This record gives sequence, structure tokens and C-alpha cells, in this order.
Amino acid sequence: MDRRDTLRTLLISGVAGANLTSFIGCKPGEKPAETPAKGTGENGLYGRTPEEAARDARLREEIYLNEHELSTIAVLCDIILPSQGEAGSATDAGVPDFIEFIVKDMPNHQLPMRGGLMWLDGESNKRYNKEFISLTKEEQISIVEDIAYPDKDGSKAIFSQGINFFDRMRGLTLTGYYTSKMGLDDLGYVGNRPNIWDGVPEDILKEHGFAYEEEWLAKCVDQSNRDIVAEWDETGKLIS
Repeated sequence: MDRRDTLRTLLISGVAGANLTSFIGCKPGEKPAETPAKGTGENGLYGRTPEEAARDARLREEIYLNEHELSTIAVLCDIILPSQGEAGSATDAGVPDFIEFIVKDMPNHQLPMRGGLMWLDGESNKRYNKEFISLTKEEQISIVEDIAYPDKDGSKAIFSQGINFFDRMRGLTLTGYYTSKMGLDDLGYVGNRPNIWDGVPEDILKEHGFAYEEEWLAKCVDQSNRDIVAEWDETGKLIS
């Protein structure tokens, strides 16, 4: 199992309880109902109340991270999740933009993010007399390898700030990637789908001495109406 497969497995196992994946039960020959390809929001992805949309717009206009910081974040993102096969890299999925938005949306990330980036450049200058983004790939990896894993035995106490920072970066990178369209495609996630329910199986009903009345079966288990949105009249009576 390669690193991307490992990350994908960890992500799915961590959110399986949140029903990330869903299954469709269909009769032979039946196809799942088609769902809209785009959302109803202005960005085509999700809806927003006017207040939420105004807040999003305000946050996008704000500037917190400078160009150097964003460039460093982009390099780190692709070290954490590079392109592989048909799956694009973290920067291909727009993860640096996601992180830039998140640090404004969730200000608790601001100080650790900026401090961590400063630590990274400080460590780079200490070792190679250059900032992190100016290092060779091998030099960058040499630093990352010292901060990429928890310090379980206390032998890397001098890297504690870097370790905490990289842990935050890894979490934000994976969150940004696997909530993007590219990441969801990489997971094979197709979104929520309505199940087709034909009632309790006939053999189970017989086992317990029950049977559906044909009149109620026609009313309650009619797959031809499964995509119709229910409507009620002014008295609360179901009309469709």
C-alpha cells in the first residue's frame, strides 16, 4: 500500500461513522435516480444564506497570509500529497487557497500557522542558509522527515514546534484535498443516493405470519413515485 492509499484508508475509516460512503439497493435492470450535477449556490457547489454569503465574501477580501507564506504552504502541501497516477496533487486541487481561507475563517489557526512557517524558514536557514522554498527537493525532505512524525520517545524535543506545525499542515492538507472534487473523485465518493425500498422481503413476512395488503403495497411501495417531492394542501392533506 502506497502513501496515498494509506492516507485514503485513514480518511475513510475516520469518517465512516459520518456516512461518507453510501450504497444503492436496486432491482436488476434498474438504474439509480439521476441527481443534479451542481448545487444551487452561486459557486455551483453549495447553498448559502445571505448572511453566510456576505461573510464568505468579506473573508475572501481579507488578506492574512503573504505571498511568501502561501508559496511555502504550496510546497508543503505537495510534499504531503503529491500527484500520483490520475490523482492530482494538493495544489492541483486548490488546497493552498483552502488553507488561506480557513486561517481567516478559523482564526485559531493563524498564530500556529504563521509561527510554524517562520520556524520552517529558520530551520532552513540554520541548515542551508536559504529559505525553505529555495531549497532543493532533497533538502526540503530532510527537514520534513524530522518533523513529520510524533516525538514518542522525546528524542526530538528541539523539533517540537515543527512537529506540531507539520501535524496541523497535514490535517489541513488532507481536509482540503478530500473535500475538493478532485479528492472526492479519488475516493470514489458519489454522494448521497436514495435507496430503493420494496418493503420487508416476502420470505421474512411469511416466516412471521404476515403479508402486505395489495392496496397498501401499491400506495406505499411504488418506485415510480420515488422522485416526486411530497406536497400538501392548505389543510395538511397529502396530495402527491
